[in-house]
Amino acid sequence: MTGFAMDRGVSLAALKKGRAGRVLAVQGGMGLVRRLESMGIRPGVLVVKESNSFLKGPVTIRVGNAQVALGYGMAGRILVEPTEADPR
Repeated sequence: MTGFAMDRGVSLAALKKGRAGRVLAVQGGMGLVRRLESMGIRPGVLVVKESNSFLKGPVTIRVGNAQVALGYGMAGRILVEPTEADPR
C-alpha cells in the first residue's frame, strides 16, 4: 500500500454509521484478501456502513445488494475513502 492511500483513507471500523466509502486497500495477508474478495470487498468497491456494535463488536456493511457482517478487527484492516454522497 502506498503512503498516498493511507493519507486519504480511514479504516472501515472508524467510518461513521450511514456513510459510504470506496475501498482503497486491505492491510493484511493473502488469506484475508481472498476471504474479503469472496464477499465482494475489494479495492474500488463502494461499501456503506450500516451499523456497528458497542465495544468493538461486529461491523455490518452493505456491498451492492448484500449485507455483510465483519469482525471489528477485520473491519479495521480495510482502508476506505469516505464519499460525500449517500448512495441510498
